[in-house]
Amino acid sequence: QAQLLESGGGSVQAGGSMRLSCSVSQFILNHDCMAWFRQPPGKEREGVASFASHDGSTTYADSVKGRFIISKDNAKNILYLQMNSLKPEDTARYYCAAHGRIGCSTERESDFSAWGQGTQVAVSP
Repeated sequence: QAQLLESGGGSVQAGGSMRLSCSVSQFILNHDCMAWFRQPPGKEREGVASFASHDGSTTYADSVKGRFIISKDNAKNILYLQMNSLKPEDTARYYCAAHGRIGCSTERESDFSAWGQGTQVAVSP
């Protein structure tokens, strides 16, 4: 059983919106830090946003600030990424990740012990 399962990807035109969801397995509910990463075609994976479950604090990559919103529904154990004003450069495979260590950001990818399989997002001009 997958610990993290993403959904909601697809194709959209530039300027449009899309919401990604990540279902969290009961086995990793104690992982306080949850995040979204993405890997554009031909590029390395990069952090997008993080969410600390204990206080709801968030961090965002500069490239998505003001356009993307990360949130979590604790009752449903689902992490969301609301993406607005999408640009072609947002095209990537988006991954959900989690860890239980102190501190929550996407600066150290190696901190994240649980990963989903990813969901593809394509933004056309």
